[in-house]
Amino acid sequence: MSDPQSSLALPVTRLTRRKTLDQVTAECQSHDLKRTLTATQLTLLGVGATIGAGIYVMTGEAAADYAGPAVLVSFVIAALACLFTAFSYGELSSTLPVAGSAYSYAYVSIGEGAAWTVGWLLLLEYGISCAAVASGLSGYATSLLSDLGVHVPAALSQSTFQTVLSGANLTLTVGPRLDFVGGLAVMIVTALLVRGVQESARVNAVIVVIKVGVLFVFVGFGLQAMHAAYWHPFIPQSEGGFRYGLPGVFRAASIIFFAYVGFEAVSTAAAEARNPRRDVPIGIVLSLVICTAVYILVASVLIGIVPYRELGVADPLAIAVNAMHEPWLALLIKVGATVGLCSVLLGLLYGQTRIFFSMSRDGLIPAAFSRVHPTLRTPWIGTILLGILVAIATATMPLEVISDLVSIGTACAFGIVNFTVIWQRNTRPGITRPFSVPLGGITIGGFWIGIAPALGIAFCVIMTLPLCIDLLRALGNGNPLPAILLGIYIVIGIATYFAYGRSHSRMAQAPFDAD
Repeated sequence: MSDPQSSLALPVTRLTRRKTLDQVTAECQSHDLKRTLTATQLTLLGVGATIGAGIYVMTGEAAADYAGPAVLVSFVIAALACLFTAFSYGELSSTLPVAGSAYSYAYVSIGEGAAWTVGWLLLLEYGISCAAVASGLSGYATSLLSDLGVHVPAALSQSTFQTVLSGANLTLTVGPRLDFVGGLAVMIVTALLVRGVQESARVNAVIVVIKVGVLFVFVGFGLQAMHAAYWHPFIPQSEGGFRYGLPGVFRAASIIFFAYVGFEAVSTAAAEARNPRRDVPIGIVLSLVICTAVYILVASVLIGIVPYRELGVADPLAIAVNAMHEPWLALLIKVGATVGLCSVLLGLLYGQTRIFFSMSRDGLIPAAFSRVHPTLRTPWIGTILLGILVAIATATMPLEVISDLVSIGTACAFGIVNFTVIWQRNTRPGITRPFSVPLGGITIGGFWIGIAPALGIAFCVIMTLPLCIDLLRALGNGNPLPAILLGIYIVIGIATYFAYGRSHSRMAQAPFDAD
């Protein structure tokens, strides 16, 4: 495959050394992973990884604390931020049908430094999100078991460290607790992923049908219990800061943005797709459209059943069902939430293992993460190691404190993906692109700027600004914990690359001419 480049290419240094398309193609043909996933399975993977905590938990918080009924607008804003990024993923995945998602795209287009940055951000997006979802699953599963007469003690269903908010200060408490339920769920999903991607896809398809079906049952019964008065005023009057008004709508969008990140898991499956150049773009865009429609439909009914100020709880759908006086439906919702979060867990953990697989093959992290089982043809050692780490984090850490940090990391990764499309169009204008971003572009001083990726970057900034403002406010109010955690994460990432990744990189072992 030819790899034409323009004079815009960066000088080759350790941080900007890049793979050629020929190298990527060769790696894609020698990865030993099994190509079995169809466009339908990829779409279901995206839906399964996306519909979960966003609709079962975050909708209520976003409506009650920030946007009121206008949370529906927040869903659209967050969806647009993801849609433009989805177009960029579609173009890159059709051009570079490799495992590793945005990490691999950045390695080819911009260089190793950008690739490591994206990989580290994706660990924040997938790994930490995975543990947070497992914690939410634990809460729903414990409640469901209690309804069925099985009582799980708090010592086995709550994390070792807990956060306590006192005024503006957030402190940590330690107790003799271990979230065994959440940790067990992670290890069950890990075992399924080790067994095989085809088997995982089949189980995921069943789970997606169940959880989407449960949500449609909720909508069907909820339509009969809606009160039009609960929709007024649609945008509540601002109470200062990001509480209601137009600022609240955008702050709610930054929260809901977290609920959409699962669609990106489709791009990590390119190496195991039957026809990645065609099926991956279809899976990415279609799963995002389906999830947006489901989110808006369910949220519309939810707001019409319960006054929005009463939805700021961990289980807003359960509150709505109680208001409908349908006990059997409450049980069904808990079943749907528990099962549904399992598919989110599966999609996120799958995505992270494939990103680590690619980083390991490149030498940036230990080789254990890219060893493929000779029979199962899955990266089994890396999957088990990651599963154990996520299970430990789920059992011990108060992950809700960093949900905003996950959104910040995701927005940064998405912004790099959109920029990668622009950069690649200018540095490699002649390569074949089976799927191209829509809306065209403009040329300024000989530099092409795509409208869709530029809008994607703009929306990522819009998603990030409210989060950063709140982060700084918390720091000013004597609550430095979120900022400290973000700082520690950044420092660990930089130290890991310079201590291990830079010297063990395959590019360092075998220098090449990037041109």
